[in-house]
Amino acid sequence: MGTSESDIKLKGDKVIEQIPSLKDKALRINLNENIYGTFAEIGAGQETVRHFFRSGGSSGTIAKAMSAYDKDFSDAIYGIEDDGRYVTESRLKNMLSHEVELIEKRLSRDKHPNKLFFSYANTVSTIDFAKQFKGHGWVGIKYQVEAEEEYNEITLHIRFKENDARLQQETLGVLGVNLIYGAFYKYNDPKKLLRYLYDHLDKDQLEIDTINFSGPRFVNVDNRLMSLQLVKNGMTDAVMFGPDGQNILPAAILYKKNILALRGSFRPVTQVNMDMYEKSLKMFLEESKVDKDNTLVVFEITLSNLRSEGEIDERDFMDRAQLLCSLGQTVMISNFQEYYKVVEYFASYTKARMGLAMGVNNLVDIFDEKYYRHLSGGILEAFGKLFYRDLKVFLYPMEDETGEIITSQNLKVHPRMKELYKFFAYNGKVVDITDFDKGHLKIFSREVLKMISDATPGWEKLLPEGIAEIIKKYELFGYDPKKILQKV
Repeated sequence: MGTSESDIKLKGDKVIEQIPSLKDKALRINLNENIYGTFAEIGAGQETVRHFFRSGGSSGTIAKAMSAYDKDFSDAIYGIEDDGRYVTESRLKNMLSHEVELIEKRLSRDKHPNKLFFSYANTVSTIDFAKQFKGHGWVGIKYQVEAEEEYNEITLHIRFKENDARLQQETLGVLGVNLIYGAFYKYNDPKKLLRYLYDHLDKDQLEIDTINFSGPRFVNVDNRLMSLQLVKNGMTDAVMFGPDGQNILPAAILYKKNILALRGSFRPVTQVNMDMYEKSLKMFLEESKVDKDNTLVVFEITLSNLRSEGEIDERDFMDRAQLLCSLGQTVMISNFQEYYKVVEYFASYTKARMGLAMGVNNLVDIFDEKYYRHLSGGILEAFGKLFYRDLKVFLYPMEDETGEIITSQNLKVHPRMKELYKFFAYNGKVVDITDFDKGHLKIFSREVLKMISDATPGWEKLLPEGIAEIIKKYELFGYDPKKILQKV
């Protein structure tokens, strides 16, 4: 009796995850007699729907495929955007809503009681003729997984990395199939759904820098946590979310802004963090090239700051995010360990003056050569990228073991770096925060964290107003009221 090849298992075999082909994904959707909807694609051909037409059996799935390329036609169908632009989240959402309304209006539920309606849409611009702008776009799906159930929605923003418009079109088509398939067959595990968006794609082809889930199937999904997955999976270098906890597109919020960034672990956010923020912002706004109405403050946490024993502690991340958002701050999670990479990232969106607020230890670290060995130009290359921009460092002092206050004037860098440091300090690139609260210099996040988890009294007064109440209410950072009772 013969044995098929697939039945044979050898010692040492590894389990390989089988990724369905694009044709299989499209065919599975097509062969489901209930999945039925429309495709509306603007800006890069009808690349997604093409896969469904080619795989066979599409007549039972595709109600309509359209591409309103002409701007007047597009406006006539979907309305005119307030900002007059076409490649925006607002345009995508208008497309999705309009197409779903049409399906509901044109198809009777009496006649089609089991149909799962969907609308897939994208609005993109591919690489320009001069190849200066790589192109970007918004992609989304609005769909049901139960007839009569409210619609779910997944929207994402992409940046193309390829240098050829035709390749970008093909990449968009693959992403579209992955999104539609994932929406129907992976909605119960959004983290996996996210990873599967890159099936048959490479990170060098495409960046996803914003994603939002909404609807009945995603009520328990925190979009900030999904943002974290984007950075963790290497799908993008940085993500941002606003005080309301909603993901925001970095390009939209950073564009042409005066940016003041504070990097920290914020585990938890303390009075010293807020003192640094308030004093540096006051000084930043006094700069001649800074417009108060055009200024954005960003609290940045690097991925390395989120790692606990090698793994990212998602609960811990959510605790920090919740506190910063409650203080009305905009938060950025990045993959940038070195400061010059943060500045480079901001500089890709703005030429306006920028500021970095940091403590003495952080500045001393910047002058440590070990961080720049991977660069062909070493520390000089990094400093060119860091200080060539219109940038100032606002330095918060430190108190050493002897009680001496360390500032830009008496801090010690490696002897080899001394002259380099002097050059930047004398050129006004590093300025001291002089109006500080000396009592705050003895506050350290790690000690406050230990006090919270050990139920040591007095930690509340080391935090900004209202923060202790939030920690207690939601039992953040290992706060446990039972421990307090045990101590009493």
